[in-house]
Amino acid sequence: MSPARVRCRKQDHVARVTLDRPEVLNAMDLRMHEELARVWDDLEADDGIRVVVLTGAGDRAFSVGQDLTERARRDAAGTPPATFGSRGQPGWPRLTERFGFSKPVVARIDGYALGGGFELALACDLIIASDRSVFGLPEVRLGLVPGAGGVFRLIRQLPHRVALGHLLTGRRMDAATAHSYGLVNEVVPADRLDECVAGWVADLVAAAPLSVRAIKEAALRSVDLPLPDAFTATYDWEERRRHSADAVEGPRAFAERRAPIWSGK
Repeated sequence: MSPARVRCRKQDHVARVTLDRPEVLNAMDLRMHEELARVWDDLEADDGIRVVVLTGAGDRAFSVGQDLTERARRDAAGTPPATFGSRGQPGWPRLTERFGFSKPVVARIDGYALGGGFELALACDLIIASDRSVFGLPEVRLGLVPGAGGVFRLIRQLPHRVALGHLLTGRRMDAATAHSYGLVNEVVPADRLDECVAGWVADLVAAAPLSVRAIKEAALRSVDLPLPDAFTATYDWEERRRHSADAVEGPRAFAERRAPIWSGK
């Protein structure tokens, strides 16, 4: 049997998930999506994991998106063409549609993040990129659409005409430009990428895990709500946080001038 398409390593409350097909620039085939779904299920259920780092193997690409060679074979076999979303396909719900995934996901980008690879990065909570990274949604040049959320997320995360310009032409965007528009959190030279990611991860791990989950849920669920409704909505993770031991531990540790010990319970 061929090697796994996805690697996952857990250590010190952090899961490092690697798309592992460097020979095809980490293009995502159906088997990779199936493996990723199992990884996301496991990480959501593992209370010891507080942060996920998602990256691609090698130094050429995060991922160039859908495996078009596999897509061409499926087309030739009469498989119906895909459209928006992945319902009914292997690996559903994929991260791009796993809207309730509660833990922060940091995309570590080095090289190409194109098509579905860019869409996967857009579904992450933080993006840290090397200065040689390149982003783009070339689907329009292939008779396709960015069906894994690229259409919907880019128009929300970029100025309107900038987003449409990239969506309708397939033009690429360098890391500096992506950073200038706020699409990525930080851009650093490639030899400093791991150090930079480690700094963000350390800050996330140091934070109270239930507070992180509560804030992520509230921020994402309320973004389209009128402000009064955002205040009165019920957020599941906030209910867990406010009744948790950690909600008491934080102020107590501050008063006792010591580092808090988070239980996540």
